[in-house]
Amino acid sequence: MRKIEHIGIAVNDLEASNLIFEKLLGVPPYKFEEVESEGVTTSFFNVGPNKIELLAATNPESPIAKFIEKKGEGIHHIAFDVEDIISEIARLKKEGFVVLNEVPKKGADNKLVAFLHPKSTNGVLIELCQEIR
Repeated sequence: MRKIEHIGIAVNDLEASNLIFEKLLGVPPYKFEEVESEGVTTSFFNVGPNKIELLAATNPESPIAKFIEKKGEGIHHIAFDVEDIISEIARLKKEGFVVLNEVPKKGADNKLVAFLHPKSTNGVLIELCQEIR
């Protein structure tokens, strides 16, 4: 893993949350994107070398809707940038981590993504991200 790619925050209202984070960070979101396969709409903020992703559910069955229903708004995941997501998934499986999707899928912000189950990472959902080349 090379760096923290972004921190994902689950929100009820993307528009209202964008205003809050724009005031907080002093910059507007640089990107909005819907990820239909995950049932979310996202926005991204640059904060120096780091990024914040806000995620709002587009349907009540999406993982974000279920997360908010169970835990409320807040930090949903920490994403790490990786050079080779396939080899990183294999390495982490070998180390005993529970991988939620062994085949990377297309995520937001031009990334291939895979997730590690929070049960194997002290309660934190971990996302692996590789730039699509």
